[in-house]
Amino acid sequence: MAKRGKNYRAALEKYDRSNLYDVQEAMKLVSELGTAKFDETVEIHIRLGVDGRHADQQVRGAVVLPNGTGKEVRVLVFAKGAKAEEAEKAGADFVGAEDMADKIKNENWFDYDVVVATPDMMGVVGRLGRLLGPKGLMPNPKSGTVTMDLEKALADIKAGKVEYRLDKQNIIHTVIGKKSFGPEKLEQNFNALMNAIIKAKPAAAKGQYLRSVTVTTTMGPGVKVNTSALG
Repeated sequence: MAKRGKNYRAALEKYDRSNLYDVQEAMKLVSELGTAKFDETVEIHIRLGVDGRHADQQVRGAVVLPNGTGKEVRVLVFAKGAKAEEAEKAGADFVGAEDMADKIKNENWFDYDVVVATPDMMGVVGRLGRLLGPKGLMPNPKSGTVTMDLEKALADIKAGKVEYRLDKQNIIHTVIGKKSFGPEKLEQNFNALMNAIIKAKPAAAKGQYLRSVTVTTTMGPGVKVNTSALG
């Protein structure tokens, strides 16, 4: 394991890593524990009591955070004709069809954060699955990124929509803002995300749904959140 820097070690001395903190206190701590000189992203890691290998226990969706993510999001839209014009007017950073697919395949091009597609373009986009899938960029109807309503999709994404989905260890990793947001705005974003994930609980899930929730800044240590009051 890499040796931690003195700032990280100093941050560890400010709190008890084994303790479970209520949401308000956890957001205050994570705002204070960042060790970098830049405005660190605040990340959240949620372990769920489900088995994502089964289709009826998958947890996936998206939610617009009330205070955004603090990040400027670059959006690539696969669309043609009038829909391509709609995407451009709605603020898409890149718009195209087969030309964009060829650029991704031939140039290994990934200068964007989110990919949106109209349903008729999924034949083209589907062939990029091996490239987009591992990076979490594949459009999906459940996250609102396969849609005919490009204006709404782009407005939500630019406003701070984040996607959530299980990894192979049944953990959701996403962001809830920046350290500079401060405890109150981080708490609002945290609550919006957690409410969405709780509502997305599969009927097939048995036992404790929220196994653990940890928040951390990009370079700082993790703070464990008490899940007993979250549902």
